[in-house]
Amino acid sequence: MKQTFLSIGECMVEMAPTAQGDYHLGYAGDTFNTAWYARQLFGQDWDIAYLTAVGEDVISEQMVGFIETAGINTRFIQHLEGCTVGLYMIQLENGERSFAYWRSDSAARRLANDPARLEPALGSANVIYFSGITLAILSLCGRSTLFDAITAAREKGATVVFDPNLRPRLWDSPDTMRHAIMTAAAHSDIVLPSFDDEATFFGDQTTEDTARRYAGAGVNTVVVKNAGDEALCLADGKISRFSPTRVDSVVDTTAAGDSFNAGFLASYLDTADQNAAMAAGATLAARVISERGALIKL
Repeated sequence: MKQTFLSIGECMVEMAPTAQGDYHLGYAGDTFNTAWYARQLFGQDWDIAYLTAVGEDVISEQMVGFIETAGINTRFIQHLEGCTVGLYMIQLENGERSFAYWRSDSAARRLANDPARLEPALGSANVIYFSGITLAILSLCGRSTLFDAITAAREKGATVVFDPNLRPRLWDSPDTMRHAIMTAAAHSDIVLPSFDDEATFFGDQTTEDTARRYAGAGVNTVVVKNAGDEALCLADGKISRFSPTRVDSVVDTTAAGDSFNAGFLASYLDTADQNAAMAAGATLAARVISERGALIKL
């Protein structure tokens, strides 16, 4: 019987620069990026599914078709009348990216509005994955509905994975963001923060500070990503550290953390080996940042 990995969030239209200087239309978004790589890494005994909401327009239908073609199950995608999908544009400078967004009419903002649809979807999953961006685009009521569904799913045995993915521009205040992030962590079994963000917005001095703060919220396994520097995993009270190989030629850092998450989870959920899982995540992220775009075929 297949197990289900359910990723929750917003997939957007992506306008990404090409080597020729023009732009390529694609589809991406943090939790979708992780689902994309999970589909390529997890075995066929896993069903990789995506939960979001889209409109009923042409670009929404094209996006869903793209997701299906990637081998990701779309049965939990809602089609909402009068809505569309969000769009973002990437600008690159020396491999580092900046973004411009158009997402005010995004249907994904309403993905948690209907508990009658949300709770059965989460209740059928073995692993539930979401992010701070997932939370940021929802209303306060939507976040509460999502947390209720996650609680019910955990009671049924689901493993909940959360990437804080701190994006302050999506929140009305840093305090609101911090409160929502720590509430989400308290609902999660595995948390995958990025140290530079955590240091900036929570004041952590070291990766261990970050790990122990989340462990203090009740999280069993915390993996602190640290760009190209030493990563740290705190699981069952034990700390492991991993130093990745330096990437000499960074082309595009888009989806670095998202791909690390997929690589880590594909290994960790299979073996429970912290060091091997961090190595798998770092190896995948290194490959992704060596090419253009969020999504590459492995």
